[in-house]
Amino acid sequence: MTLRQQWAMVGAIVLSLGLALAVGAWVMRDELFRVEIGSRAPEFTARRVDGTQRVQTLADFQGKVVVLNIWATWCAPCIYEMPTFEKLRQAVPDTNLRIVAVSIDEYVGADSVRAFAKNLNLTFDILLDSLRRIDRAYFTTGYPETFVIARDGTIRKKWIGEANWASKDNVALIQQLLRQ
Repeated sequence: MTLRQQWAMVGAIVLSLGLALAVGAWVMRDELFRVEIGSRAPEFTARRVDGTQRVQTLADFQGKVVVLNIWATWCAPCIYEMPTFEKLRQAVPDTNLRIVAVSIDEYVGADSVRAFAKNLNLTFDILLDSLRRIDRAYFTTGYPETFVIARDGTIRKKWIGEANWASKDNVALIQQLLRQ
């Protein structure tokens, strides 16, 4: 075997191992890269639907308590839940609280999501991620899915499904995080 053939063999082995590692990491991503209470909130990027088309990221809310909701206009539990976020915003008017609802609608545009929010009189941040990158970043398993993120960027609550975000317990959690 020539030196060139030996290096080709080594290269093929290294490439095979790298590919196997990448496939294994992708298959086991939920186990390896969990997004759970106590973990750091992953970064995300989504467009505002307020007509500005401005892109926002989690970093834009640094130092704030963030209630991050991942939802869709076609999701009935999401629709029922949305007014409770508005009630939470009114119950806790602190400017250090940001409620950010990221729609993962693929087939409707920003105009439709904006009209949906206007119809429900929502005044918090509404964003659109039609490529659903936030799903992959947060490993969402259902809709709605909500994450309460403390000022330091750690997830303090994760909730899958509809919830009353204006409930006594949720308001108390938010107020506690705002005091920290």
